[in-house]
Amino acid sequence: MRVCARVSMTFMARIEEIRSLFPALSRKVYGKDLVYFDNAATSQRPQSVIDMWTKITSESNANIHRAVHRLADEATQAYEQARDSVRDFINAISREEIIFTSGTTAALNLVAFSFGEAFVKEGDEIVVTEAEHHSNIVPWQMMCKRKGAVLKVLPVDDSGHLRTEMLDEILSDKTRIMAVTHISNVLGLINPVKEIIEKCHASGIPVLIDGAQGVVHSKVDVQDLDCDFYVFSGHKLYAATGTGVLYGKKELLDEMPPYMGGGEMVGTVSFEETTYAPLPMKFEAGTQNFASAATLKSAIEFTNLLNDNELVDKLDKIRDYLLDYLRSDERITLYGVPRGTNEEKIPLFSFTVKGIHHEDLALILDKMGIAVRSGQMCAEPLMTRFGVTGMLRVSLAPYNTLEEAEYFIRCLDKAIKMLQ
Repeated sequence: MRVCARVSMTFMARIEEIRSLFPALSRKVYGKDLVYFDNAATSQRPQSVIDMWTKITSESNANIHRAVHRLADEATQAYEQARDSVRDFINAISREEIIFTSGTTAALNLVAFSFGEAFVKEGDEIVVTEAEHHSNIVPWQMMCKRKGAVLKVLPVDDSGHLRTEMLDEILSDKTRIMAVTHISNVLGLINPVKEIIEKCHASGIPVLIDGAQGVVHSKVDVQDLDCDFYVFSGHKLYAATGTGVLYGKKELLDEMPPYMGGGEMVGTVSFEETTYAPLPMKFEAGTQNFASAATLKSAIEFTNLLNDNELVDKLDKIRDYLLDYLRSDERITLYGVPRGTNEEKIPLFSFTVKGIHHEDLALILDKMGIAVRSGQMCAEPLMTRFGVTGMLRVSLAPYNTLEEAEYFIRCLDKAIKMLQ
């Protein structure tokens, strides 16, 4: 017992040490300790990320890839070191396959436009799923309208799982690409993306994976997945805002025209003709958000530290605790329910409470110091699918604790009783 207690205390000390690295987690809201349960929207940032941004901004603030002076060299090196870190993190074949963007939304728009220009013609078809974020719907709709293509949708079942058995009837010889979320920001279920990729590739159809949540909660290996594109945001992965990544297979990126024109994405420019720079510069026009992009390296280093068996087990136990409660409370309807083991769900829970508006619950929880998300979560078609106008979402990160989860459950019960 003494050994167990010592191990437990040591682990708790580690958790507190990790939490101490995030300045925001020590603040109070309305006089109560902050419980930050809105990590699917954006994670908090560790001091190492803040320090990197401050260092570039205060000491090496110069435009990258251009001037030969010391500050410009330092900024450029930090920017390109971040690219190498991303390449290693997702196991891309080459750094040329890593394009920096302002976030998942920008990366999706880039692919939808440039892939559409290169490969889509009138009458072609694009497939998305019913569980997509607006950012993985609207750009494809815009492209379809521009090119005269058709958008098709793979539905979800009542538990929130993709109806992959319908792929055979949805995919056709007109399908040019399928775009699917790795993990829904509403349902929190890990989709069978590798199976979907294999199915699509058997018919010669490329696949884009929206990894905004997936890269946070799964070990992503783009070579193992064999996806054609994988996109994600830095700010959900502890990096600064305004950062994002597009991974694309080089042979596809080479064929796609640039999304934007401007400085640094060119080879030669004349009024008669312009040639484009090689990858990755071809898709990085203008002055990049270099100070924020540099923080991807620090964020990935921190993420790798969190990829620890004890921390993973701890977060799994919190997930199981919240899942058991939310499934058992008859007042609550949970969306995104595992069919097999709990391992297919991340610690993200979207739910409604009978007779109570989701925003009223969120406002009361906020007064108790708990930050959660309410609304449509930028997934209105999915809300329509489940017949609701919005949901309440709770999403956790490794720095969250079981004590916070227990406090949340007590406060949720109190808020429900107040509003009934």
